Amino acid sequence: MNQKSVALPIIGIFLILLIYGLVHAASFLIPVTAAILAYFVLSRPRRGLERLGLPSGLVAIGFTGLIISLIALSLFYFSSPVSMMVRDVPNLIENLQDRIGATQSDTIRAVAEAAEAVDNMIENSDGSEKETVEVAVVDKDTSARHILTLAPQLVSQLLFAVLLLFFLLSSGDFFLQRAIENIAHTADKTRALEIVATIERRLGRYLGGITLINAGLGLAIGGAMFALGVNQYIAIGVMAFALNFIPYFGGLAGACIAALVASAQFGALWTPLLVFAVYMGCTSIEGQLVTPLLISRRMHLNAPVLFLVVAFFAYIWSVIGMIVAVPLLIVAKIILDEIEPMRHLGRFLGDAQDSDATVANHMDLEILRNGRKVK
Repeated sequence: MNQKSVALPIIGIFLILLIYGLVHAASFLIPVTAAILAYFVLSRPRRGLERLGLPSGLVAIGFTGLIISLIALSLFYFSSPVSMMVRDVPNLIENLQDRIGATQSDTIRAVAEAAEAVDNMIENSDGSEKETVEVAVVDKDTSARHILTLAPQLVSQLLFAVLLLFFLLSSGDFFLQRAIENIAHTADKTRALEIVATIERRLGRYLGGITLINAGLGLAIGGAMFALGVNQYIAIGVMAFALNFIPYFGGLAGACIAALVASAQFGALWTPLLVFAVYMGCTSIEGQLVTPLLISRRMHLNAPVLFLVVAFFAYIWSVIGMIVAVPLLIVAKIILDEIEPMRHLGRFLGDAQDSDATVANHMDLEILRNGRKVK
């Protein structure tokens, strides 16, 4: 038995165990991942403040205090409308189902009754007694109770992430220095520093830019809902800001929820369709014009791979996984691009434009290393 025949089953077992661990350790890994990503984003401004003479502990207190203040202000101003909308969504879905059932034509209803009668005749054709039907009592407050029980868990994970971020920032570059000290060769140490600097720069630009874009999108959608007369325009604007961090799924889910809210308020069919169209129009302008202009020049990712990664993290980590999927994919691509044996995987994660740029950059580097002149 050669090494190749043994390596494939071992890799398969490792991947199965890795997925199992990611799923069952989600409550611990989600805040840890969020804190590490925030540490990379805030490392560059932290170093800038330290060069001005501020100690790392004070800088960490400032950043974590700012994060806690933003969260507290968001909860104070937006918790009431958002919680009302979340609480009303199950009832809105039930009302929509009732309305759809009430508008069924007599022909469809007659066909359904005939099919049910045929099924009953087939079931009772052997003359056996009809089986007793068990009735399950459904608690209508299940969704509200689930939200109430989930809230303490989310708060605890949020506090854990903020505390871990505080310790990471207050330690400065301690962990980075210790990790690089264990690398044997000087050239590899320099390469590792370049990788970390690239991660910090690109993550900061992406998350900072996408946050500002999503804030503008939330204001635009909230203003559009106000103009259309939707009562919960504040909650819909906040929802648009949060869901737009999720590629592909976020915009469609937000548009459906906004249309559902409008359907319960207005009742007419054309108004929810108009709300849906306006919401999707705003997200389309953002996705096709604004984001490519400000973000995509710095981040080129393979769209099918991005879709699969978002779906995978949605499966293992739910909504939070969909949010952190893109930053994690960016980090993975940066690392793969900088490691020579893995560079082909990095090009696979990028789109055609990114691959061409990567190849051109490496050709330029080879020309410079060989001492040739670029014409």
